[in-house]
Amino acid sequence: MTRSRRLLERALKGAQERLRNHPGSVPIMFERAQLLDRLGRADDARLAYVEVLQRDAAHFGALNDLGMLLFKAGLRQDAFTCFNAAVAKHPREAVGHANLALVLLRGGEKQKAYEHYEIAVSLDPGNTEARRGLALTLEALGDRASAAVHREMGFGASPLMEMPYRGEGRGLRLLLLVRAGPGNVPTERFLDDRTFAVAKLVADAHRPSLALPAHDLVFNAIGDADVNDDALVRAAEIVERSGAPVVNPPAAVAATGRVRNAQRLGGIEHAIVPRARIYAKALLAAPDAVDQLQRDGFRLPFLLRAAGFHTGEHFERVERYDELREIATNLPGEELLAIEFADVRGTDGNARKYRVLFIDGNLYPLHLAISPHWKVHYFSAAMADHAERRAEEERFLTDMPGAIGSRAVEALGRIGAQLGLDYGGADFTIDSAGSVVLFEANATMIVPVPDPDPRWEYRRRPIERAVREMLLERARAMR
Repeated sequence: MTRSRRLLERALKGAQERLRNHPGSVPIMFERAQLLDRLGRADDARLAYVEVLQRDAAHFGALNDLGMLLFKAGLRQDAFTCFNAAVAKHPREAVGHANLALVLLRGGEKQKAYEHYEIAVSLDPGNTEARRGLALTLEALGDRASAAVHREMGFGASPLMEMPYRGEGRGLRLLLLVRAGPGNVPTERFLDDRTFAVAKLVADAHRPSLALPAHDLVFNAIGDADVNDDALVRAAEIVERSGAPVVNPPAAVAATGRVRNAQRLGGIEHAIVPRARIYAKALLAAPDAVDQLQRDGFRLPFLLRAAGFHTGEHFERVERYDELREIATNLPGEELLAIEFADVRGTDGNARKYRVLFIDGNLYPLHLAISPHWKVHYFSAAMADHAERRAEEERFLTDMPGAIGSRAVEALGRIGAQLGLDYGGADFTIDSAGSVVLFEANATMIVPVPDPDPRWEYRRRPIERAVREMLLERARAMR
């Protein structure tokens, strides 16, 4: 047991003794809840926070800390309830607004998140977490100039963040590299704070003159190669200085942009990769844009998307040439991706989007979304309303070769090998010939948390365990 843990255990014992002498004391009850939380005893801490709120329903600390505990557990709606109550009862607390904004942003409610981050910054201009969140939100809203201002204020002075470690003994010291904007691998569910002592370093804000923290392993969580910044270049420099084993080497991630993938994955047997090309927005708005697109092989309909955005944001289908200028002008950024559209709807008229993860060279089926809309995502596919769609998804998860065919599974294996990522994934569909039609393949794949509804029991798969075991194995191999 570490010295810090012994001190926490001793403090908890003292709080419990004082509580016996002063039963019902809200300050002591809250102190006890926080100590349980810091010790990593999540279930006990949750109950202790609830006991505080039963005594004082407006207790800001209990509402805020319980909300964060629930958020880390993947219970976003419950966390929202706590943070929303904290803000309603304590509208002058900047931390409450910032935490509510975080939950709103993760839920896709960007405008509401922006409003609460703005309030947090106005209440506490020195709150770096609120500045960072505001930068992320502004970038998600397409205002990259304003995002850059708040990003510098939030990350410039302190690019390194030491995450709390609640385990016993010395945890696996992990240096987590991220970029200051969107496009990072969502690692929260993999890096539990009782196993990993995480130091998060914002690569694009790091200066080479600053020393790196002690670490056993580097996890490069910068996952989006289509974002035009130098974060991956900086990450490569940090990895070289580190000398520790690295998960997702920056060079491997840098090769996973949509254009590069179309070039290098298109030759894989039984894999179809739609063409992709980057164009200046000014060119797409010019009178001769159609001629240029046709010379490059693009035919109607085709897709336009702004780089660096996911979950269908700023992603449009061009049906007629006379709408090209307007669509291009309304998308954010100076450059846009044109992508060949593949209409692979099934005989039932529905589009299907499968997702697999590549973890340490192994394939893990993650989910299947089925929708009549061409832009299909799991969160918008209304899978809960269709038992037959859930049955099809369950078959994919339990018998992937039987669901999509051995030809497709083999093609996916070759795609994963070509990507060379320790953690990554692919979104795809299957055409009538049984080939993989690839939509996207990179490291930014989210592992969504199914809600407690029994209908989703078949989706509760131990993906997180596979990632943790991979990280632990990499570190052990170097000891």
